Amino acid sequence: MKIKAIAFSVLAALGMSCSAQAQTDSVMMRKIFDEALVNGQCYENLRYLCKKIGPRLSGSAGAQKSVEWSKKLMEGYGFDRVYLQKVMVPHWVRGEKEQGYIVTGTKRTPVALAALGMSVATPKTGITAEVIELHSLKELETLGESKIKGKIVFFNRPFDERFIEAGSAYGTAGDQRNTGPGAASKYGAVAVLVRSLTSALDNYPHTGGTGYGTNKPIPAAALSTIAANQLSAKLKQQAGTPVKFYLKTDCQTLPDVLSYNVIGEIKGSENNNKYITVGGHLDSWDLAEGAHDDGTGVMQSVEALRIYKTLGYKPKNNIRAVFFMNEENGHKGGLKYAEQALKDKEEHIAALETDEGGFTPRGFSFDHATPAFMAGINRQWKKLFEPYEADRLVIGGSGTDIGPLRETHPNAMLIGFRPDSQRYFDIHHTPNDVFENVNKRELELGAASIASLIYLIDQHGLNF
Repeated sequence: MKIKAIAFSVLAALGMSCSAQAQTDSVMMRKIFDEALVNGQCYENLRYLCKKIGPRLSGSAGAQKSVEWSKKLMEGYGFDRVYLQKVMVPHWVRGEKEQGYIVTGTKRTPVALAALGMSVATPKTGITAEVIELHSLKELETLGESKIKGKIVFFNRPFDERFIEAGSAYGTAGDQRNTGPGAASKYGAVAVLVRSLTSALDNYPHTGGTGYGTNKPIPAAALSTIAANQLSAKLKQQAGTPVKFYLKTDCQTLPDVLSYNVIGEIKGSENNNKYITVGGHLDSWDLAEGAHDDGTGVMQSVEALRIYKTLGYKPKNNIRAVFFMNEENGHKGGLKYAEQALKDKEEHIAALETDEGGFTPRGFSFDHATPAFMAGINRQWKKLFEPYEADRLVIGGSGTDIGPLRETHPNAMLIGFRPDSQRYFDIHHTPNDVFENVNKRELELGAASIASLIYLIDQHGLNF
């Protein structure tokens, strides 16, 4: 009986200890959210990045200006260490504005389009060729060279609207942009047109990176969804009569350029060689200001560290905010960060990426997590996030920039910030990705959610 009484006493003490810790964590998270919502600086920082610097494609003057400003921003917050990490990046330029026309007989109908990143240019006089509409890369193989050679391939697979998570629809439609031009080139196509990767019906073309593998590069451009529907309808109306398309682009790839990841760090009070990383990518496509993609992500990352400094929080582990360079058309920044971390023999506990826009936070996804891990993290932390409606903790992807850590630091947990996804792909990679389309409170709530999760990881680790 005495042993049983002692056991109950120990369990009761543990229960009280856990309850007290949860209360401490709850109070700290409330302080984090209060600071972000009342005194937050990420929205005004984003305004400067978008309006004073603007587009930041790797290798551009805008990218270099953003590196210099970001370093000064972090230094101004008094982080323990701020530095630039050298990385060689691709330098692709769009050149003169693209031109595209549907050609039927003597009639030329202009449509909205944008060259895909890393595409080659057309001849100076442009290309005019018959269009063939496809809905999958598999159709290329089915039709073969005899049907494809000399034609402009038009990939017109729309988003699958059945997905609740919009990113899943983006993932299943993305192959036609990512590898479609290279695949079509293999069968003799002279150019490729791709339906913009969005469920929105508008006249904003969505750019994005493409690749050719070992195949001959051919010009590639994205049509707005209205233009894609227009071309598809014309092909159906003219069944049996060829429909042609005129495409003229001026893009080119110049020699690689030296650029930088921008890194700010708060030193840990206990673990000198253990790191928690939070970051997004500083570069953006050249069509707009890169507000949601990914200005919001880098500003939320630096805001997390600013909040810790303001609240006087002393982390146990080193916490870094990383502004990665070249996520959009090469991923060189993420590769360099992981390579250097391995070289320096750093131990990485976790890395969190915010690159899905600055919309209302819903939760976080944990890459390669086990069901047991997810059960534990939900049991311990879900209730802490419930008051902020950011409590969806699930197995899922993390991010392109932190992905290379999977190979160099397999014990690190890779985490993706998951805001509401429904509006992101309306503006993703378009001329409409501007500061005015970011909501201040949504951005600040996301920054606070991110700062809260990193705080919990720093305090308790991830041994679930």
